[in-house]
Amino acid sequence: MTSLKLKDRLAVVTGASRGIGRAAAIALSKQGAHIIAVSRTQGGLTDLDDELKKHGGEATLVPLDVCNGEGINRLGAAIYERWGKLDILIGNAAILGPLTPVNHLDPKALSKLLDVNLTANHRLIRSLDPLLRVSDAGRAVFVTSSVATSNTAYWGGYGTTKAALEAMVKTYANELGNTSVKANLLDPGPVHTKLRTQAMPGEDPDTLPRPEDIAPLFVKLSSPDFSGNGEIVRYQR
Repeated sequence: MTSLKLKDRLAVVTGASRGIGRAAAIALSKQGAHIIAVSRTQGGLTDLDDELKKHGGEATLVPLDVCNGEGINRLGAAIYERWGKLDILIGNAAILGPLTPVNHLDPKALSKLLDVNLTANHRLIRSLDPLLRVSDAGRAVFVTSSVATSNTAYWGGYGTTKAALEAMVKTYANELGNTSVKANLLDPGPVHTKLRTQAMPGEDPDTLPRPEDIAPLFVKLSSPDFSGNGEIVRYQR
């Protein structure tokens, strides 16, 4: 019998109730990880829990808006009290925001994009980094996008926040030095998700990879034997 790559490891997954986050949580669970599933939607978390139980997986469900900084602080404290460490952090939760010219981008919309796509991930790093350092092989994986560097017209809000996320994660990776923690970025490319449908409503979803196709990359980047740090790993069909 093949040994599980993530047996007895503890993983936080944000945006876990649907799409890429849900697929990542399922893939990590099937490799033996206990999932701390974070999402705003209780119903989606319950459905995920039911799915994980089908293959004997276990989850701790955390209904939490990632913009709730104090809630993220409490999450870190609760993990410390119960487990004393964290092995894997998957920063997946994100919003698209309006696709509009930069000069038309509403400041409130940009502020919300920054809150979800950047600041929330900073709060996760700030709260959970001490726990990752206790692990024998802490792994942090954040989801990015090619628009971070493509400067695609009308994608300025989303692209700017993903560019900032990449800069922050790469800086964090450089600061990890000789620790056992590795931080990387995963670019899934176009995937059949709700966010993609919002951006490209006329696109044929059957031409796109599914979240389940991307999920094995999360297992790879979360495994103790993955030694990359500060990298952007891109899904290849």
